[in-house]
Amino acid sequence: MAVRRNTRPNVAERLMLAMVGSSDAPLLLLDGDLRVIAASNSFGSAFHIDPADAAGRSVFALGDGRWDLPKLRSLLGATASGGAAVKAYEMDLKTGGAGTRRLVVKAEKLEYGAPTPARILVTLSDVTDARIAERVKDDLLREKAILLQEVQHRVANSLQIIASVLMQSARNVQSLETRSHLHDAHDRVMSIATVQRQLAASGQGDVALQPYFTQLCQSLGASMIRDHQRQTIEVDCDPSTVSADVSISLGLIVTELVINALKHAFPNERVGKIIVDYKARGPNWTLRIRDDGVGMPAEPGGGAPGLGTSIVEALAKQLHARVSVADARPGAAVSITHSHIAAVAGVGRAV
Repeated sequence: MAVRRNTRPNVAERLMLAMVGSSDAPLLLLDGDLRVIAASNSFGSAFHIDPADAAGRSVFALGDGRWDLPKLRSLLGATASGGAAVKAYEMDLKTGGAGTRRLVVKAEKLEYGAPTPARILVTLSDVTDARIAERVKDDLLREKAILLQEVQHRVANSLQIIASVLMQSARNVQSLETRSHLHDAHDRVMSIATVQRQLAASGQGDVALQPYFTQLCQSLGASMIRDHQRQTIEVDCDPSTVSADVSISLGLIVTELVINALKHAFPNERVGKIIVDYKARGPNWTLRIRDDGVGMPAEPGGGAPGLGTSIVEALAKQLHARVSVADARPGAAVSITHSHIAAVAGVGRAV
């Protein structure tokens, strides 16, 4: 550390000089005219300036004038006059062989008792590598988001191709049972494709459920309802938004339950309506799919659970929700309820 000698420095000044000299951080101690009283050895090492040569010179003359920056001059002048303190000013400094460095400057006027000459302590931090790392991370995150969105679009397109192949195969097979299975597979693939499109459109943010469920039900109705004058699907949803992951699970549940209602609630082209209802209050919510069809089977406990039942129960469990089925009179209603304490109950009607 080099010091510009003053006559008989007092105890407080000696303490300041000792602090600068022992610091591992780049420090400058300036007088009221912004001349260097002392520079730490770490300052000299970091900026290739000999502390002995720095002592007694204006801070703006250091490094062949590289420190003479208008904003820095203004901030240090305001600090010296007591008008302000520099908390975390970021600036770029050309350092010659080391290139341009990004520095964080902190400056404050020292107060120590009786009237004494002004002293300003300047602390410098080199954050160049940290800022570069932040930019690299931001670039990687943006690239990842773009790639993920592209993958989602490709998946949705591929699912639509698969659905078209399934529908073509259903038209060509003779077996009614096989044709029915192919139609079921087509409907499920189309609904998942709709989920993928919605997820891609929402990016990585939250998903608004009302337009999401509306689009999903329109897709299901277009593929499964022959006469839209006789059967309809309505959505009654509050303005809730959920994360993308939760929206996928809810979309798949709606898909399974709406398909189930269209297959079982309206035999022989019966006139009817399906309502998809979602309401939330704080962390608790209820998704309810009800119809005004033929109602519950005579023996709800009979027979093994269908694939749809297993899917709905698994998804509800994943969401920490419980499933319940009720006779809506007319029709049936399936509710998926999330509360602080939730358990999955069995579904009566095969889904």
